[in-house]
Amino acid sequence: MAKLKDLSKKQELLSGGHRACAGCAHPIAIRQILMAANMPVVIGCATGCLEVTTTIFPYTAWKVPFIHSAFENSAATVSGVETAYRALKKRGKLDKDIKFIALGGDGGTYDIGFQSLSGAMERGHNMIYICLDNGAYMNTGIQRSSATPKGAHTTTSPAGKVIPGKREFRKDMTSCMIAHNIPYIAQAVPSMWNDLVTKVQKAIAVDGPAFINILVPCRLGWGYPPEDTIEIGREAITSCYWPLYEVENGKYKITHAIKEKTSIADWMKKQVRFKHLFNPGNESILEEIQARIDQDWERLNELCKM
Repeated sequence: MAKLKDLSKKQELLSGGHRACAGCAHPIAIRQILMAANMPVVIGCATGCLEVTTTIFPYTAWKVPFIHSAFENSAATVSGVETAYRALKKRGKLDKDIKFIALGGDGGTYDIGFQSLSGAMERGHNMIYICLDNGAYMNTGIQRSSATPKGAHTTTSPAGKVIPGKREFRKDMTSCMIAHNIPYIAQAVPSMWNDLVTKVQKAIAVDGPAFINILVPCRLGWGYPPEDTIEIGREAITSCYWPLYEVENGKYKITHAIKEKTSIADWMKKQVRFKHLFNPGNESILEEIQARIDQDWERLNELCKM
């Protein structure tokens, strides 16, 4: 497990002064990711909130090599760079160890970037792909993605007389990556820094592809006060909406035990995007969501026993 004393001595590799919203979980997560690095890293980042808020020309908040990719090809870009690095190292033109990290939001990971991500994982590149999942295309106006939870209001799944928010359950992207049989897969939330940093350290140590899905609450798209980001993330864990677990060489493990499971409805009440679900007549939707959460949590516990 990561130790705070050791991390406190490390240089900050993401500077302040970026343009992220107050309360944005993106820079919190990135600082933790970069603190975990015990070797030089190269970052590839898809277009999205993180990229536009940290690299507005001619400025950059990054203190590590940074490559901006298109929305859909962060994994393809970084897999190409990693291949070039291996070739140069084989020829004796490079001698230091470098780790390559690709970053993408849920839109660029679950949806339009899924093909390049799947290809990179299948080919076995020695890289880490980290999805920063805030549950919608937040940077372009809060449109629904396949990571958007059922019932959430977005500009393309607006709650009203026609539909009660997004009608479909979210895609289980972490399970999609598990199906690729790569060495290391995990879910994390920056609200639990020691869990997140430890998982990134494990991913860096892997010789081969690794995937980490990080929930990054969005105070604008979710609709909550900016000072509540960390608590919203914690309740995502305790409600089992976003359980913390890892799959290491096929072995499942819950990395943060839930001592007292909380209601998914209590978590949703704190977010404007779910406000309409608490109007009379929508009780069945809340019941359906809770039933799915319970089912998935039970299934995960069974997998961890195997």
